[in-house]
Amino acid sequence: DPREWLRRAFSNLAQARRRDPAVCLEDLCFQAQQAAEKALKGRLLAMGIDPPHTHDLNLLLRLIEKAGDRVPDDVRRVVRLKDYAVETRYPGGFEPVDEEEYRESLGMATRCVEWVQMRLAEPR
Repeated sequence: DPREWLRRAFSNLAQARRRDPAVCLEDLCFQAQQAAEKALKGRLLAMGIDPPHTHDLNLLLRLIEKAGDRVPDDVRRVVRLKDYAVETRYPGGFEPVDEEEYRESLGMATRCVEWVQMRLAEPR
């Protein structure tokens, strides 16, 4: 059910917004990435496409466009969240996320989830 995927995307987004000094910004960015990923998979399901098991947001966007939906440029920016899916989940090997990067990530994920919500609400 695409709506269930969107519900879970909003859950990840809520977790990404929950600032706590004990929580690493990288972990909040991971939640933002997960929100976008689940929203895009929900959009694919709504289009009759079984989403692949992947964290690749670019692939998900390409599949949506291949199925005939135009993705706005500001939603496309969400591909920048790709590093948070795997690389920043564990210590080392990356520059720590700062406040500005966190806010940008949250903004991109929010825009993506809201776009999918709008698309799901439109009549077929």
